Amino acid sequence: MSSSGDAGSTFAKITQGIGADVAAVHAGAVDKDARFPAEAFAALRKEKLLSAYVPKELGGLGCTMKDLHVMCYTLGLHCANTAMVFAMHQIQVACLVRHGLKSPLLTKYVTEKVVGEQHLIASATTEAGIGGDVRSSSCAVELSGDTFNLKKNAPVISYADSADSLLVTARRAPESPASDQVISLVEKGDYTLERTSNWDTLGFRGTCSNGYMLTASGPAGKILPQPYAEISAQTMLPVAHLVWPSLWLGLATSAVNQARAFIRSEARKRPGAVPPASMRLAETMAVLQGMKANVEAAVADYESRLNDPEALSAIAFALRMNNLKVEVSEQVVDVVGRAMRICGIQGYKHDSKFTLGRHLRDAWGAQLMVNNDRILGHNAQLLLVHKDE
Repeated sequence: MSSSGDAGSTFAKITQGIGADVAAVHAGAVDKDARFPAEAFAALRKEKLLSAYVPKELGGLGCTMKDLHVMCYTLGLHCANTAMVFAMHQIQVACLVRHGLKSPLLTKYVTEKVVGEQHLIASATTEAGIGGDVRSSSCAVELSGDTFNLKKNAPVISYADSADSLLVTARRAPESPASDQVISLVEKGDYTLERTSNWDTLGFRGTCSNGYMLTASGPAGKILPQPYAEISAQTMLPVAHLVWPSLWLGLATSAVNQARAFIRSEARKRPGAVPPASMRLAETMAVLQGMKANVEAAVADYESRLNDPEALSAIAFALRMNNLKVEVSEQVVDVVGRAMRICGIQGYKHDSKFTLGRHLRDAWGAQLMVNNDRILGHNAQLLLVHKDE
């Protein structure tokens, strides 16, 4: 897995070093204590990787989506929590650089805070009472002169206590319908968080996705100019459905690597004999290869449409991105489960060097944290109006 060109190889090498030397070292404690992967993010900040997707002309690293794919995959090999937080941050950065730079205040934020200070950005898109539909809002932006105020009951804001800023969705105005939304940037100091629920989950514990009552204010220039419907269709949804599968692919590959190491250890015990689970490993590798091809093809498809808003907003493309998320999130559970069967009791035990407990618990989060049933329901609606191609 590598990005094309020297730059991509450099990013892969840097994230591999951070993943192996930092993220993997603390992954167990992050999971056990359900704490933010602070050590890994200190290392990512040091390498300026929180501004990886910011264009070079604004001081960023100018990464492509393929580069982000490789970095999320690589971090996913070592710590799924680190990879997930990194991926979610990059989704927010992509929204800012693709849709916010017509605002001088947002451009200043990107150059001074994201690039200069390596701000970590979280997302407040979910809201209590709307059934998990991020394309609807109950709360609304209230403008008063050149400033805005909003209050949102968010059942989930991942890593909110460790973030420096939030991107928050809300109705455009109190009289606007639920689907007429905007997304606003609020920086720490301009908002308060009152915790309403805790994140004590089976897996992805280090994302610290607690619930909060969010109260925020800020200058109107920090409301992104485009409607959220366009931002979601062209950037937030497709980027999310690319970087998440990338890290899930890393998680699945890590599990398969454990299974391969187990088979090799068994083979050394009985020279000349093929371990019984070797055929299972061959079958699992085939599934993993299919996952990899699917994700890489989708990344290439997105990059080919990057400068064509109409192509990015097409129903067929939305269906493809949704299907990618659903398919890979289910395959990661399958692949990790297969690896567990290969390793047997050694994969099941926590104190084994072949343990896969954390892999399996994190894998289930892929289809539950953003529930596949909701995505399939949305697909069903899209298919009612989608014309065959």
